[in-house]
Amino acid sequence: MAGAALAVAGLCLASRPAMAQPMGIPSMGVASAAELSPSLERTLGDAIMEQGRRDASYVADPDVLQYLTEMGRKLASHSDTGAERINVFALRDPQINAFALPGGYIGINSGLVVAAGSESELASVVAHEIAHVLQRHIARGMTQQAQSNHAMIAALAGALLAALSGSGDLAMGVAAFGQAAAVDRQLGFSRQAEQEADRAGLDMMAKAGYDSGGMVRMFERLENVSRLNRGSGMNVYTSTHPLSLQRMADAQNRSMGMAQGPDVSSDAFWYVRAKLRVEQARGGQALRSAEDTLRAEVERDTGIQRSAAWFGLAYAASKRRDFEQAEQALVQARADGQDAPQIAGLEISVALARGDADRALELARQAMVRWPASQGVALAQVEALQGAGRDQEALLALQEHIERWPEVPRLRQLLAQSQERLGRHADARRAMADFYELTGALPAAVEQLQQARGMTRDFYEQSQLDVRIRQLRDRLESDRSLLERFRR
Repeated sequence: MAGAALAVAGLCLASRPAMAQPMGIPSMGVASAAELSPSLERTLGDAIMEQGRRDASYVADPDVLQYLTEMGRKLASHSDTGAERINVFALRDPQINAFALPGGYIGINSGLVVAAGSESELASVVAHEIAHVLQRHIARGMTQQAQSNHAMIAALAGALLAALSGSGDLAMGVAAFGQAAAVDRQLGFSRQAEQEADRAGLDMMAKAGYDSGGMVRMFERLENVSRLNRGSGMNVYTSTHPLSLQRMADAQNRSMGMAQGPDVSSDAFWYVRAKLRVEQARGGQALRSAEDTLRAEVERDTGIQRSAAWFGLAYAASKRRDFEQAEQALVQARADGQDAPQIAGLEISVALARGDADRALELARQAMVRWPASQGVALAQVEALQGAGRDQEALLALQEHIERWPEVPRLRQLLAQSQERLGRHADARRAMADFYELTGALPAAVEQLQQARGMTRDFYEQSQLDVRIRQLRDRLESDRSLLERFRR
C-alpha cells in the first residue's frame, strides 16, 4: 500500500494474499473452525495490530476510531452468521482501498472515506469486509495459502514470535513477508467469495438501516476510479476486490428487491470525512490542495456539509498552528445553528494549544454535558484537566470514562500520566500495563506489572500483581504455541 510506512505497508501487503482465497476453490459458505481457530486468528490479528498502531499512517484520532468501529459493530450485529469482535480503523493513505486482517480487524484507507459520496457508500465497503470475516473467508484463505505457499506464512509467524519474545523487529519481519507476498498479490478472493460477501453485506446494510443502494453507487464510483487509473500502477480497491458485470448486476438486482431506506448520512460521517481529508494530506502542497477542496465545498454546499467543510478548514489551520484562523473557521462551522462533538473537541484542543486552560476547561464542561457519548470530547476533557494541573479531577473523570469505554487504550495512558504526577507510581505502572495489554504488547505489560510489584510492600497488592503477571505469561505462552503451529 503506497504511502504507508514500513510496518503497516508490510502488514497490508501481507494480509491480502495471505488471507485471499485462491481462484477456483468451489466450496464457499461458512468454513469449519478446524481450518483456522478463532483463537489463532485473534493471536495473529492482535500481534499484527500491536505493530500497526505504532505506524505513522495509523489514525489514532478518537473521533475516527469511534465512528468507524461503531459503524462496523452496528453492521456486524445484523449478520446472520453471528457477530465476532470487530474493530475498524483508518490509515492515512489517499488511495482508495480497504482490507481485513485476522481477528476481526478491518482497515479503511482515508482515501476511501473521502471518496465516498454518502455514509451508505462507505457502509457498503465496511459491510463487505465484515462479511469476509464472518463468512470465514479469511480463515479458509489463510489455510489454503499456507498449503500452497507455507514459507510466507511461516515467515510471518516467525516475525510475530520474535515480537512476543521481545527479541525481534516485527516491522522488518512483516515488511519482508509483504515483499515476498507481493508476487502473488493479484490473487484476490474468488468470484464466489466476493459475491457472497456482497450479498451478506447488502443484507447487513438493509437490516442496520442503511440505504442498500449505496453499494451499487459505490461500485459505480470504484469502477470509474479504476478506469481512470488503469495502467497508472495505482492500487485501488478494485485491484484486490475485482468488480465484474455479474457482481454489479447481482448487487443492483438484490438492492432493488429490498426496502429502500433514505440515503441520509449521519452528521458524524461528514465531520470524520473532512478530518480524514486533512489527515491524509499531512502538509505541503497536499494540505493546500485539501484546503482548496474544502473551500470549494464551503461555497457550494449548505447545511451540515458546509459546516463540516468549515470544520475541516479549522482542523487544517490547527495542524499549521494557526490557532486564530482555526477559531474563526470554527465560528463559521457553527453558523446557522450547526454543532457537533467533533467541533467541540477541536475547540477545546485549540484553547489548550493557545495556553488558555480556563477556557478549555469551561468548553470541556459544556461539551461533556451536551455530548457525553463522544470519546473525542471525553479525551479532550481529560487533557484540559491535566493541562490545568487538576490531576485529581482528571482521575475521577477517567474512572467514569474507563467504565463506559473499557477498550479504549488512550484512557489508560492518560490515567497513568495523572497517577504518576500524583505520586501513585505503582498505580501508574498498573495502568500502563492495561494500556499495553489492550494494544497487544503483552511483554511490555508484564514488564510494567513487575515494576509495580517492586514499588509496593503490601502483601495483598503483591499477590494481586503476581496473579496478573502469571495470567499474562500464560497468555504469552499460549500465543507462542499457536504461532509455532503456523511456523512448522
